[in-house]
Amino acid sequence: MFEFEIQYRDGRARTATFQTPRGKVQTPMFMPVGTQGTVKGISPQELLDIGSQMVLGNTYHLMLRPGEKLVQAHGGLPGFTAYPGPFLTDSGGFQVMSLGHMRKITEEGVTFKSHIDGSTVILTPERSTEVQEALGADVIMAFDECPPYPAEREYIRRSLERTIRWLERCHAVKTREDQALFAIVQGGVHSDLRRLSLDLTLPYETPGFAIGGLAVGESKEEMYPAVAFTAARLPEGKPRYLMGVGHPEDLVAGIALGVDLFDCVYPTRTGRFGYALTDDGRLNMNSSAPRTQLQPIDGDCGCYACRHYTRAYLAHLIRAEEMLAPRMLSLHNLRYLHRLVERARAAIAAGTFQPWAQAWAERYFRHAVPAWFQAALSAGEKAEAVAG
Repeated sequence: MFEFEIQYRDGRARTATFQTPRGKVQTPMFMPVGTQGTVKGISPQELLDIGSQMVLGNTYHLMLRPGEKLVQAHGGLPGFTAYPGPFLTDSGGFQVMSLGHMRKITEEGVTFKSHIDGSTVILTPERSTEVQEALGADVIMAFDECPPYPAEREYIRRSLERTIRWLERCHAVKTREDQALFAIVQGGVHSDLRRLSLDLTLPYETPGFAIGGLAVGESKEEMYPAVAFTAARLPEGKPRYLMGVGHPEDLVAGIALGVDLFDCVYPTRTGRFGYALTDDGRLNMNSSAPRTQLQPIDGDCGCYACRHYTRAYLAHLIRAEEMLAPRMLSLHNLRYLHRLVERARAAIAAGTFQPWAQAWAERYFRHAVPAWFQAALSAGEKAEAVAG
């Protein structure tokens, strides 16, 4: 039911098909984030039109509103949202971390105040799994603690060990065979703690593994050695998911290191702020230059916004505070990331990923490719798995 078949390899980068109960998806893949049961401003049909394959929903938010039982009454997230494709649900661990002083973590789980009405809520591994089963996603995540950055090494060690105990509890109560439970590797930016987390996590042999605890405030110079270290030690024949990561440069660097799945609110959030993603970097549609430009955002993009509207028109909508502007910029940004991974897949299949990624980076970074990105590409050239 959850077959993962690698088709092409180019260094550590690879393309594969991932079979889910609601269909087969191609990896590497970017997942739009539909935190509360919708990708902000984008209809399900538009998601299909731009090539979205799997959408992410969130346990924490949907549990609080409207409640998982209402979603379940619709037949799960596909019926509730009218998006017919596969879903992945986050366990709520990241949102719990972001609550800061509003939550208390114990061995049993997390007690926190609802951000909606201030009521006390208890989220445990058992409760997270129960909610995710009701939401009906194809891929569900084990409940974990995502330590903030910075955090003391000893805290990270205790936290990752607790995450393993929570994984055991999720595994014990899971009942649905049509849902794949992914375990999450923690350890912050410390290689020895990542190794410990791997040693404790891999024996569970879950259908896929996530790289968690990154993109929470650390620099990319700190983040990517941790991605490289972890991805190289995850099973070759299972999907690898880098959680919460989705800037264009992150996708290319992550793919080079063998990552298969990505998600992030970045493309829609930055669209709502008036920015468009392109191969030449981020275009500020709030600035004066686009107001008189008669070309589309990106002449190589086939999204609805690029087919029908000029930069000048979209800049006008932004200044007029018309809701169509953030919708179209969000739509374009999502299509840009989908197109980016599509091009990466084609380059891997052709055996030209490294020169393609280098050429993309030279243009995107305007011939000032940062050292962390270059190091990720160099590490990705080495195809052999790393033991230990």
